[in-house]
Parts: sequence; structure tokens; C-alpha cells
Amino acid sequence: MTAMRRLALALAVLGTVLGACSKDKDVEPPMTLVGFTQTLDVRRAWDLSVGDKDRRLRLALSPAIDDGRVYAAGHGGAVFAVDAKTGKVLWRSATKLPLSAGPGVGNGLVVAGASDGSVVALDAATGARRWSVRASGEVLAAPAVSDQSVIVRTVDGRVRAFAVSDGHEQWSAEQTVPRLSLRGTAPPVIAGDSVVCGFDDGRAVAYGLATGDRLWESAVSTSRGKTEIERLNDIDGAVRVSGRDVFVVGFQGKLAMLALDSGQVWWSRDLSSYRGLALGEEAIYVATADGHVQALRRRDGTSLWTNEQLLRRGLTAPAIDGDSIVVADFEGYLHWIDRATGALAARVQTKKGPVTNGPVAADGYVYLQTDGGRVFAYTTRANGREAVAAPTGASAPAGQKAAAPASKPAERVPGNLPSDLSPVGR
Repeated sequence: MTAMRRLALALAVLGTVLGACSKDKDVEPPMTLVGFTQTLDVRRAWDLSVGDKDRRLRLALSPAIDDGRVYAAGHGGAVFAVDAKTGKVLWRSATKLPLSAGPGVGNGLVVAGASDGSVVALDAATGARRWSVRASGEVLAAPAVSDQSVIVRTVDGRVRAFAVSDGHEQWSAEQTVPRLSLRGTAPPVIAGDSVVCGFDDGRAVAYGLATGDRLWESAVSTSRGKTEIERLNDIDGAVRVSGRDVFVVGFQGKLAMLALDSGQVWWSRDLSSYRGLALGEEAIYVATADGHVQALRRRDGTSLWTNEQLLRRGLTAPAIDGDSIVVADFEGYLHWIDRATGALAARVQTKKGPVTNGPVAADGYVYLQTDGGRVFAYTTRANGREAVAAPTGASAPAGQKAAAPASKPAERVPGNLPSDLSPVGR
């Protein structure tokens, strides 16, 4: 099926789903933001426009941090290298490609993928083009870079390795893709001598980094329900690897801990997330499909706390920023949450508009790229206790009315899709 036909089917199915949801009185609008006591002082360090807006495309463009630099790309084809602390532009490269994922950084390369399947590698020091190749389908996950290879995942279920030196293909592997899945793919993650990736059928797969041989395949969750929409169980967020353990979460599926060497499931918990997770030393942090932000104990998945103040706000994957975790939402708000208690610690609005991809935290800074094509950098510090009022004029996503303040969150309606995601037919 061509990209245009897939997009047409996605829009048709999404319209049907949202139309049905609008008639369902049990479906609740996003939670209204309320005031709280702020314990962090958040300051904007710098911001930068990286080009064309991508609000309707749900791309995978997000900053990458390496050696004191921030690398960012826009859908219009521009790639930037910026000083991480000052925001000074060090170089700008015009690829003239419809960039859709990345960049990935490593081994002196900055690599981004495009909607037309192109993959372009730039010199990290200068921005000069080193090589470009064409993969088999749209790239909606940041490439991963090792000493010898650039690993690229495309929407057709293929994982490819290209040589760092000149981009020639080293190996290719393929996983079956369901006829219907959410728009988005999990990025490949390099762990030692293997590559681990989640797929749209609820499976996690490990490949040999040098050869592409399939090392193991693990069914993290199985599809359930009568309709194709109810059976969606995509893994679209990046797996997280710590030592010999792999942590993975899927939509309408499970959060699980796997063995890196075999894929054996050590434990799993029913939990739905289409964004991914953040991994601390003792805890896992997840923003669920409903908008719960949860902390769970790493060793067994036991719940530590749950924050219900951001329900149905289309949260991104969380990032760890010191003693807080930070998530963004559909209105461009960034929320800092205390890692120990789950209480809100700070909130800022970057710029009104949706944020698809999660923030990135490094060296005391938080970086975020909005769907409107702007990169923001923030720093935080403890500031005692300060009252923060609820924002005025908050809006709801298209097709939904603003919510009244709620003290009791509504339960998720099983089978409902998150409002900012499109199911994509294959």
C-alpha cells in the first residue's frame, strides 16, 4: 500500500473512531490544569526555530545531546548543531529532505530519517553531508549509531544496518506488521553487541549488531478484543536497557522486564502507554495512554505512586531531570513531577500547541522540540515553595470541549484511541 493510501485510510479510520467517541457520553475531555505549590524554579535558557511546522504529521523529530551540543532537525530539511548551554548555532545544514525522525548521534555522525525513506548522515563537527541512502519506507524513529553501523527502523517493519563509513547496507531484517497500527515506530536501541526494538505486534526482538541474526523474540503482550482497533498493541516507545535487563511498554498491553541475553520475561504488569518510559536507578516512570503518571519499582513492577492530575492530556514519554521527572502535553505545557512523591513540582508553557516527542534531560538542562518546529532549553533549581495558579484560557484538542475542574478522574474507556494518534493501515 502506498504512503498516500495509508494516509487516506488512517484519516478515514480516525474520523470514524472520533465520530463514535463524540457520541459516547462516557468519554471524558482532558483534565483541566489546577493550581499547586511549586517547589522548582524553571527558567528558559534559550529557544530556536528549526523550520516548518509538523503539527498534523506526528513525526519523530527530537533533540539529541552529545558532547556539549544539541542536534535538532526540522521537517523542512534543516539540521542544526547548537551549544547546549547558550543556544548559539554552531552550524546549519540544509538537507532538502522531508525529515521525519531523529537525529541520532554517535561516532562523529548526525543521522536523520525522512518521510520518503531517505537516510542522511552529516559530519557532527561541521554539518557536511557524509552520505545518504534510501530505505524501504518512511522513517518514524530516530536512527541509532554504533562504532560500525547506523541502525534504521522503517514503518514497514524492517530494520537495516548501514555502514558508518559510506552508508552501504550491511544487513536487513523484517518483522511482520499488522494491517492496522498506530502511527509511530519504536526506535532501535543498541545494547552491547545487540540491537533491541519493539514492534507493532506487541513483540520485542533482539538482533546481532554485526550480522542482523535474530537472537530472540519475546511476546510482551498479545492482542485482545473483537475489532482491529481493540486489538492494537503497538510498542512505539524506545526500550530501556540497564545492565542485563530490558524494560518495555506497549499500547493496550503490558509493562515488562526482560532478560537481555534471552528475552525471557521476568515480570509484567498490565499497563497501556504509546510513548515509552524513563528508567531510574530504583524506579520506572511511565506516562500511560490515559495520562496517569506512574512510578513502579524496577525489580518487580510494584506501584510506588500515581499522579492523576494530567489525565487525558496526551502526555509524552517522561524524562528524568534530577529529582524530578518531566513530561509535556497537547497544549505545550511542561510538567515537573517529584520523583519521590509524585507531586507536581513546576509547570511552564513552551508555546501553545501540541508536543508529540518527549523532553530530553542532560547536565541540568531539559530540551524539548514542539510540533510547531521550535526547540526550547530550560534549567531548574529548588526555590522553596511558591503558589502557581491554574492557567487561564486553556483549550481542549480539536473536537473536544474544555473540561471543568474535576476532583475525581474518569476511567479510561477500553478500546478508545488517544486523540492525537492515527491508526495506519498497511
